Amino acid sequence: QVQLVESGGGLVQAGGSLRLSCAASGRTFGTSTMGWFRQAPGKERDAVARISWSGGSRYYADSLKGRFTISRDNGRNTVYLQMNNLRPEDTAVYYCAASCDSRWPKPECDYWGQGTQVTVSS
Repeated sequence: QVQLVESGGGLVQAGGSLRLSCAASGRTFGTSTMGWFRQAPGKERDAVARISWSGGSRYYADSLKGRFTISRDNGRNTVYLQMNNLRPEDTAVYYCAASCDSRWPKPECDYWGQGTQVTVSS
């Protein structure tokens, strides 16, 4: 069992940056592929980025490459999402997920956090 708690969301102006954190509990974190997803109002939840257990393999949604960076610290049981040059269309609830499979761009994951709101004003 893995429990996930996201933090770091908030209100930011366009062009600004935020770093989301996802703290995980559970012994399987170090071997778990982790992912970040987001869901805007009225839209489906989409994958943002995925990182392998070692951090050596990372995937990003095509539209986000160059602006978002996923990373992890297995010693701290934490995965991060650094978001730069934010745009109003990045406004969404961002979710952390664990035990994700290898499919991309629609991985399936077994465990989910409660989500953190990111709002980008123009």
